[in-house]
Amino acid sequence: MRHTVVERELEMRLVLSPECGVPVAARLGYRSDDPYAVHLDFHVDSDHPVHWTFARELLVEGVFRPCGHGDVRVWPARARGRGVVLMALSSPSGEALLEAPAAQVAAWLERTLRVVPPGGEGERLGIDDGLTGLLGPV
Repeated sequence: MRHTVVERELEMRLVLSPECGVPVAARLGYRSDDPYAVHLDFHVDSDHPVHWTFARELLVEGVFRPCGHGDVRVWPARARGRGVVLMALSSPSGEALLEAPAAQVAAWLERTLRVVPPGGEGERLGIDDGLTGLLGPV
């Protein structure tokens, strides 16, 4: 089965306070061979990018309403007169609040949903075929 990669470079904003933020170059990534996940890479004062992986469904829902708990929370907002998506990321090594342009995130998500529609993720993984092989007649 052929795999598809959907990537988007975008400028996000690392929110330091309600009045202050710094631009951050970021990349959103999606692979059809890992259909439940989205990948976010960004640089913050280091030679190596910070990498986060979380559920695509979380980002899809977070464009419209607050969702998530624990390490990744996502919600829509308005900042400087435009729609944004806020992502709060928390790990043992630190926390970050990132702001991304909602229109760019939504357009990228639409591309991922055309590659693997919602509910079609299991088919891409071949789980049913694997189970049939394990549980079928010998």
